[in-house]
Amino acid sequence: MSSSSAANGQANGGAHTKPKKRVIVVGAGASGMSACHAFSLSPDEFEVTLYDKQCSLGGSATSYQLPDPAKYRSQYINDGVQGASPVFYNTFKVFEHVLGFKAQEVGMQISFGKGKDTFWSNVFPSELVEKYAADIKKFGTTLKTIKRFEVVFAVIPVHRMLKMFGFSDEFGERMVYPLVALFFGTGNDTKHISSAILERVFLDPSMRLFEFSEDSLLASVPTMMAFPELARVYAAWHDEVTKNGNVRLEASREVTQIERNTKEARKRGGNIVVTSRRVDKDGKPLATGDDEERVEVFDELILACDADTSLKILGKAATWKERKILGSIVYRWDITTTHNDYDYMDKHYQMTYDAKYNAKHRDDEETKKSFKFAEENWKPLYLIKMYDDDPALIEMSFDLTNYQPQFSGSGPTGPRDRGARSPDSAPPRERQGPHGRQGDSQEKELSQLPSTNPDDLKDPPVRDHVFQTIFLNKDLEDKWTRNEIGKDKVILEKWWKQQSHRWTHYAYVVPWLWLINGANHTNYCGGWTLVNMQEVAIVSGYAAAVAIGAKYPFEQDKDCARLFNLYNALAHLSFKNAKKALKG
Repeated sequence: MSSSSAANGQANGGAHTKPKKRVIVVGAGASGMSACHAFSLSPDEFEVTLYDKQCSLGGSATSYQLPDPAKYRSQYINDGVQGASPVFYNTFKVFEHVLGFKAQEVGMQISFGKGKDTFWSNVFPSELVEKYAADIKKFGTTLKTIKRFEVVFAVIPVHRMLKMFGFSDEFGERMVYPLVALFFGTGNDTKHISSAILERVFLDPSMRLFEFSEDSLLASVPTMMAFPELARVYAAWHDEVTKNGNVRLEASREVTQIERNTKEARKRGGNIVVTSRRVDKDGKPLATGDDEERVEVFDELILACDADTSLKILGKAATWKERKILGSIVYRWDITTTHNDYDYMDKHYQMTYDAKYNAKHRDDEETKKSFKFAEENWKPLYLIKMYDDDPALIEMSFDLTNYQPQFSGSGPTGPRDRGARSPDSAPPRERQGPHGRQGDSQEKELSQLPSTNPDDLKDPPVRDHVFQTIFLNKDLEDKWTRNEIGKDKVILEKWWKQQSHRWTHYAYVVPWLWLINGANHTNYCGGWTLVNMQEVAIVSGYAAAVAIGAKYPFEQDKDCARLFNLYNALAHLSFKNAKKALKG
């Protein structure tokens, strides 16, 4: 027994203290950070290490320093994750109650297509919405049928479901597929996603993104929540999970190999041997003497990274079940171009309201109000372009100036009138970009200071807006319009690895995760384990930690606990409170 252990034993009347469980978490996105949060609440029980290959925390939730704050009226953008539905209770419990950040309400205006034959929106009924009025009503009934027979429809792709219920190809191509792509970021695999998951995002109280409308498919301008500066959120999250001293986080460290249940692990009193190395921002190894490669032993492993990465670092140590389940997930590579090219946007998207697209045969008061509202307040956040030769394939864009709250005067930690924490208490240590990394706290944050001039809070001219266009599925690169964006207008380009929510995911992955969760002292978490959403990522991280013995911090909040209990039952076969959650 070591001297420290002996001292601890004497302090407890000579009794031997139970050793802390050593846990390694791989991946510092929302799931890895929520797992660490749960462990941090039991500092006497767990000793936790988190490694991430990226140079900053957050996974795809990153912030980028803009090159011309005076022009764009902001110092930064959130460039990977934009916001969430108000029903993402765990997300906002962490953001607001744990970290002190406030999201900003925003009206979710969407512009689908361009021109008379393809344009529609959730803001007002267009001719296209009028054309498919009967199909839209039938679609509502179809969603209820899918909900009733959800287990069956979980493995039926959307395109087959539409055929089964007699919907036309054009209704699917012009209305359903673009909507699905918007929901899930499914790239151009949209046809193949599970029908049951489509139903969930309309009807499930914990996952709903939009409310279904019999009149316009989407309820008019639903409220969404736009995130505060995510660089600050993750800096504050880092501080929160490390404050009790039992959690250590390290970025720019790549896990290269994992061995489980080996002689080496048992010899060192553990179950998991992890080899890691320091890397630069491009992922290349850094030669740093003794620290270049590190070998450590742990008791438990949480893989909070994508399935491909998990298989790569497990290597030959992966079991046949892990290879089968994790190997069934399909990923696609997309690229986002953040830019300031309004002419490009106007060419490919419906950027302005035009009364000629109004539905011609609706004269009720509600419809008239929606036309008037669109005329005075047309500010689309999401914009969808369908390819003429194959309307099932799309490109999509955000108007970040319309979407993100800092452009309209909100502070980086949230709206100033809602009690958000002080910007000075949460420096943007994780912000990326050539114009500011690791905070640059000496800079004057133009968008983060209260304004005394009302003109400063007016929307910037549309030609000064910041846009982000997503080009989907690298295999279809020959269709992309990326080369039409002016090179001098490009602010940032970044590749993203996106999960495809094909029906196969709900046949070969989701129902079988319980077979590998907990086996070989390993648990998995991340949005890919169910649906690629911030809320699912956070819940999955808590569930992985609970599987190892931590406590779920929001058990008394029934709204938060509902999805957690359902997820825990599905992914870990833990049915505590699952029946209550289903009834709720």
